[in-house]
Amino acid sequence: MNNFTDSFGDTIQTYLLRFSSIRLAEIVEILVIAFLIYHMLIWIKNTRAWSLLKGIVVIAIFVTIAYLFEMNTILWIVNNLFSVAVMAVVVILQPELRKAIEDIGRRKFLKSINPFTELTRSRTSDGRFSDKTINEISRACVEMGKVKTGALIVIEQEQSLAEYEKTGIDVDGIVTSQLLINIFEHNTPLHDGAVIIRGNRITSATCYLPLSDNMRLSKDLGTRHRAGVGISEVTDSMTVIVSEETGRISVAYQGELNTNLDGESLKDKLKIIQNKSDVEETSRWRFLWKGRAKGEK
Repeated sequence: MNNFTDSFGDTIQTYLLRFSSIRLAEIVEILVIAFLIYHMLIWIKNTRAWSLLKGIVVIAIFVTIAYLFEMNTILWIVNNLFSVAVMAVVVILQPELRKAIEDIGRRKFLKSINPFTELTRSRTSDGRFSDKTINEISRACVEMGKVKTGALIVIEQEQSLAEYEKTGIDVDGIVTSQLLINIFEHNTPLHDGAVIIRGNRITSATCYLPLSDNMRLSKDLGTRHRAGVGISEVTDSMTVIVSEETGRISVAYQGELNTNLDGESLKDKLKIIQNKSDVEETSRWRFLWKGRAKGEK
């Protein structure tokens, strides 16, 4: 009994000594790796990679069994096909990998730690667009919803939508409810496709958007809703959708779809990306910066 106690105590002491020798950098490294693995698993579960991962697990179990029973032929085949399989996985998951990298690029790390990065931006005191633009978009969507006129309106943020504008027809008109309703009216030349809004102006109509392949979306959703979610997955834009079948208003943002909105809740969604608070903060920092440059107090 004493021998067991001494052995157990020595083991605990050894592990405590190892733990005490861990540097702060190593602890940070462990936390970073855990954070990356967690978000990688979340990303995998929300894409087609989840089914692929389950298939890889099944194959790994089969290979383990082959190794335990010394099935040399199977192991030789697996060993020679491994490099090809890795390339195949990259090709199969190319769209998902691209979305993941784009999502990393859209995150504003510098903005969160450096307030002076906003000084390089030029916006009006209304933010990205004015309250009048919000009211006009909301009014148009409510009116189109009443008569079940389908609509797809994409509102640009930081990322340029120029490549999608090229697929449509230039409009370059001030955002008004009448103009939006006329564009999406049935049997008109511009009603098919999406409208893109930059600031307070409609830049283009009849634009083609990428469709989402999100497996979590309802099968009842049509092409218009999938296009709205699709463009929100690959850019930081917000998309307003009016259903032609039900007249319901939906908003797609950051890959998520919010449905059954009324006029007021739509305005609240649009104010999220209006970014008024950022502009007011920018003005304050610009004033302080100019004061320092001139030696003012």
